Amino acid sequence: MMIEVKLEVPKYNDEVGLQSSWVNGFILKTDIIENQIQIQANKAGLISLAKQLLSLAQDETPIGCHYHLDDYDSLEADSIELIISKI
Repeated sequence: MMIEVKLEVPKYNDEVGLQSSWVNGFILKTDIIENQIQIQANKAGLISLAKQLLSLAQDETPIGCHYHLDDYDSLEADSIELIISKI
């Protein structure tokens, strides 16, 4: 079975940089358990994370651009900060 999901991913812009795009109701939590990074999310959180990754993957997005996720703006309380960078 294949599920089709249509996403609107903001295009990278030199003047604005990366833009976050989150789905309403998203839940995203990170933790380190036994030396492993664990990411937990509901459906909206997984789709939102996919949008951020696709934004970084654009050809126009320069190497070194990154998202810094923390519990102040995008992760659940008591989450471990997560930085996702393009290399």
